[in-house]
Amino acid sequence: MLEELRITGLGVIEDTTLPLTGGMNVITGETGAGKTMVVTGLGLLFGGRADAGRVRADPGRAMVEGRLRLAGTAATAVHARVVDAGGEPDDDGSVLLSRTVTVEGRSRAHVAGRSMPVSMLAEVGEQVLAVHGQSDQLRLLRPAEQRASLDRFGGPEHEKLLEGLRESYTGWRRVTDDLADRRRNARERNQEADLLRLGLDEITRVDPQPGEDEELKAEAQRLEHAEGLRTAAQTAQHCVAGAAEPTDEMADVTTLLGHARRTLEAQAGVDRVLGDLSVRLEEVATLVGDVAAELSGYLAALDADPARLQVIYERRAALRGLTRKYADDVDGVIAWADRARTRLSELDNSDELLDELDKERQRLAGEVAELAGRLSAARREAAVRFAEQVTVELAGLAMPHARIEVAVLPRPAGKAEPTLTVDGAEVGIGPDGADEVELRLLAHPGAPALPLQRGASGGELSRVMLAIEVVFAGSGGPPTLVFDEVDAGVGGQAAVEIGRRLARLARSHQVLVVTHLPQVAAFADRHLVVAKDTGGAVTTSGVRVVEDTDRARELARMLAGLPDSDLGIAHAEELLAVAARERRP
Repeated sequence: MLEELRITGLGVIEDTTLPLTGGMNVITGETGAGKTMVVTGLGLLFGGRADAGRVRADPGRAMVEGRLRLAGTAATAVHARVVDAGGEPDDDGSVLLSRTVTVEGRSRAHVAGRSMPVSMLAEVGEQVLAVHGQSDQLRLLRPAEQRASLDRFGGPEHEKLLEGLRESYTGWRRVTDDLADRRRNARERNQEADLLRLGLDEITRVDPQPGEDEELKAEAQRLEHAEGLRTAAQTAQHCVAGAAEPTDEMADVTTLLGHARRTLEAQAGVDRVLGDLSVRLEEVATLVGDVAAELSGYLAALDADPARLQVIYERRAALRGLTRKYADDVDGVIAWADRARTRLSELDNSDELLDELDKERQRLAGEVAELAGRLSAARREAAVRFAEQVTVELAGLAMPHARIEVAVLPRPAGKAEPTLTVDGAEVGIGPDGADEVELRLLAHPGAPALPLQRGASGGELSRVMLAIEVVFAGSGGPPTLVFDEVDAGVGGQAAVEIGRRLARLARSHQVLVVTHLPQVAAFADRHLVVAKDTGGAVTTSGVRVVEDTDRARELARMLAGLPDSDLGIAHAEELLAVAARERRP
């Protein structure tokens, strides 16, 4: 659960901390006091979009911090992801989150002591938190959201079937588009293929090798300067090891080193220093001998063949012909040839390949149609159970005669999407199947079943959404649920029933409720009040926990706007007593 939430510099909130508990937490306050900023802060903490316009000018940045303490599968998933990203949960297993937004719009996030992308907060939020507000009611009116709600209710096997359909659909569309493109652009593809083949033929004839141009350039330089190289090597060899002819009187390095070594060695018995120097001269003589041997080998290998030089000129000319057309160097030409071969395989427009692609398209189409049929059957079965359970919840929300129907209808063909034959009928199909799902409300016996957007008032829609959430909660979901004034447009007995349902939901989840209804607030395990302070030059708000008499006064204010009215307080205390009895297991 979310143990604590601290908000600084956000909207009218200067600096406040919300101590939260398990069960049902209610947040109340006068209109404009800053209740919405609490929900906004939660949104920021879990990766929501940052609005710099809500940041207070002083201190110039808003910060939201929270401490999560999780258990079960949610803890396992979140801890694994945090550790993988480089964070470290506290010793007690809790995870610290923070989000900072400046007046310039810059945003920073920290998770478990490490700086992280904001998307990491969103990943954690998906595991631990679900926020429901009046905007969610509007979203629930969209057919796609209604279909998604039914699929969510269907359970793991249903979702596995849906995922399998999406994978097959993606493969089918990819093969279909590829086949259509090959047929539609056959002429252009053939022309491109011909040009690539011409280039590959030319490169194949020359058969360039990696690094060949640089090797040939170096060899050509040696052949072009063979005489100069030979003269230099011979002179160096003469100086090091003596002339080839013994009549030459010029002393060489090897002879001089030998004479010096022997002279010093003769005096080694008198002075050990000269003996050490003679050893070092012996090492120098060995190195000079190695150089002399390498010079000899170099002279033996030095080639001045004019025919070889002509061959090199011709080969380099052939390679330059390739580099002028295809790349800057020979390695680039070889890479171009590799890309051309890959592209040629993509441009293949042979009848054999087209037939093979067409067969694969038909196979995948059959697979998609079969999976779509199975998904439709699964949705119809889930729709019956979903409608029954939501209807039961509506009866407990002061709508005893209302009934929910979930219609699973074939998607009409002819829209801007592909069509397939599913269960013997031609239908439109997409990655989510071939169905349109519509939630319908029968408000009372004899009333027609109307779509939610036409058949539900604001208060009825709030209760339908809450009923759906209660049904979902029975099958798991995030451990913390936030309801932002979902009871708008509701009053009287219906408000009491909403409070009961939220309290029941709080037995298995942490529930945070922003409400203006005292009937709902009375059911809370912890009651927090957002209060505005207008005593200074700048209006600020803070949050405090109310208990006992203070709580009764807050409920009296919500009931009649008279927190000091004895009658209002008596009514509030009665409401609290009723709620306490209802909360008992």
